[in-house]
Amino acid sequence: MALRKKLWQNLVEDWSSYVGHSRFYSSEVDFKKLRPMILKRIANRAEDHPVKPMVPVAIEVLKARVLLIRGISSLIRVFPVLACKFCSEVYIGEKGHLIQTCHGYRRPAKNRVHEWITGGLNDLLAPVETFHLDNMQQKVINHDQGFNFDRIYAIVELCWQAGADPNDEDLSWSTNSGRADVGVSDVESLSDDDLRCIANGTLKAWETLRMGVQKLLSVYPAKVCKYCLEVHIGTTGHKALGGIFKYETHFWQKADVDDLVPPKIVWRRRPQDPAILLNERRNFYGHAPAVVELCAKAGAIVPTKYYPMMKLLGLSAPVNSLKMPVDRIGSEVDVSVDV
Repeated sequence: MALRKKLWQNLVEDWSSYVGHSRFYSSEVDFKKLRPMILKRIANRAEDHPVKPMVPVAIEVLKARVLLIRGISSLIRVFPVLACKFCSEVYIGEKGHLIQTCHGYRRPAKNRVHEWITGGLNDLLAPVETFHLDNMQQKVINHDQGFNFDRIYAIVELCWQAGADPNDEDLSWSTNSGRADVGVSDVESLSDDDLRCIANGTLKAWETLRMGVQKLLSVYPAKVCKYCLEVHIGTTGHKALGGIFKYETHFWQKADVDDLVPPKIVWRRRPQDPAILLNERRNFYGHAPAVVELCAKAGAIVPTKYYPMMKLLGLSAPVNSLKMPVDRIGSEVDVSVDV
């Protein structure tokens, strides 16, 4: 009896201690009283921007962007760039491949052979535009205000909000990526060493640009639409028309580096591949970002992180098709060795 009484006392003490240290929340919250506090916190958030350590990063990104545009504009005058007439496929070379990956909107069927035309700067460095905001406290853009705001490049808008001075002439923040006169003059007469130097500088600017944008996105929020890839630099996306059918509201999600700087992956031809890439052997061919492939054509040193994608030492066809009869080895292969 005494033991039962002792256990009951301990249970009552434990319950009393639990109730004393617990919090009970009411479902009846007066949001009218919370609204001024929320608005005040949102207004004070802009006082911490721009973040001072990120200002040099934003300036470095804009400088790298200018160097990248100049480098690509120079290299495409020497190394031909082809673009599909019906889709966004790009190829670096004199003759396009025969891989059936065309999914253009004018095609009656998917996975067709591409129809190649001469490409340009925008085919390699896809321009991503966004609405320009005067400040971070600007109200959300409604669906009927889309034409009241300027559209600028998303990278420029990101760097602008990060504290880069848009009026600095050295940064050339308003440079149009579609201009053809920003490259090196008389690039056709340059030597292979000069082209290699331009390619290495262009590739370095590409890596600096992407790394800098990644750092800025870790501090400044950016949104991208799930369906139409519209980009917005800010905490909340705009309400301009768009979405999956172009007349709905956007479905916003967090943006990453590839949304602001699309890598534009292309097929690449290796020394062991045929002159024209075939659709039957597509699983053996490598890939690379368009800018990386262009710089590699000019002799730039490609970072090792791209090697798995490029398949440098991979086969160009199945092993069975590469086998050669023994009696033909002497006639087909030169086995002489210089001593």
